[in-house]
Amino acid sequence: MAGDAAMAGDATMAGDAAMAGDATMTDHATMAGDAATAGDAAMAGDAPMAGNAPPPLMEVYRRLLAAYGRQGWWPADSRFEMIVGAILTQAAAWRNVELALANLRAAGIADWPAVSIIETDALAEIIRPSGYYNAKARKLKAFAAHLCSRYAGNLDAMFAVPANTLRRELLGIYGIGPETADDILVYAAGQPSFVIDAYTVRIMRRLGLTPAGRHSYAGWQAMFHAGVPHDAQVHNEFHALLDRHHKAACAKNAPRCGECCLREICAAGQSGQFHGDGSDGV
Repeated sequence: MAGDAAMAGDATMAGDAAMAGDATMTDHATMAGDAATAGDAAMAGDAPMAGNAPPPLMEVYRRLLAAYGRQGWWPADSRFEMIVGAILTQAAAWRNVELALANLRAAGIADWPAVSIIETDALAEIIRPSGYYNAKARKLKAFAAHLCSRYAGNLDAMFAVPANTLRRELLGIYGIGPETADDILVYAAGQPSFVIDAYTVRIMRRLGLTPAGRHSYAGWQAMFHAGVPHDAQVHNEFHALLDRHHKAACAKNAPRCGECCLREICAAGQSGQFHGDGSDGV
């Protein structure tokens, strides 16, 4: 949830940045653990780990899950609020998104037909706390128009579309970039499509895990799709855990390496390169 901005070629990633939380997770019992290290061989590490290969992605996942437990993402009361939140969190702190969502509830706007009916200027005023409220009102109206015209406002009908097709469709809606589209797929539609944000990229680079090819949104996502089971629950939990880890230990400036559950497998942590000044540049 951190922000599409830093990724080359993905213009709309401008700030899915400070996003938090999602829809409740079901049991992970059959989830993933061992199945998914096959694609890790293709990953190149920018910072070798003291002569060792970078850790497999699922080893990172297991350590994060052991340290923090399941995150129960996304923090929203409904799929409507989840999607609205994914759009409003672009270039906004989540606390400001929560204020905008509270305003929508107070105004009685609780579904997409209601968004389609309200005037754009009135909607913008309601979501003002989220920032860039005029542009975001147009984005919400565009999603509502698409859903209502193509699916009669029915999210179940929309989410019955296969994931790859639905992702292309979402990307064709004004204001929906790769990160927002993947948020919607994973957290609202329950379909696998790993979400890449600035937090994820920063943590992976510090671990010494980077895509073998181009470091674009698509390149980072391909790395995760090769090294993690194609399972929406795993994608949901892993992304949420990375967000939690960023907040708990791996901040951009002054990461708390001494408290980090990944330190033993982290290239940057093992190197002792951090001194709290953010001079690592990632």
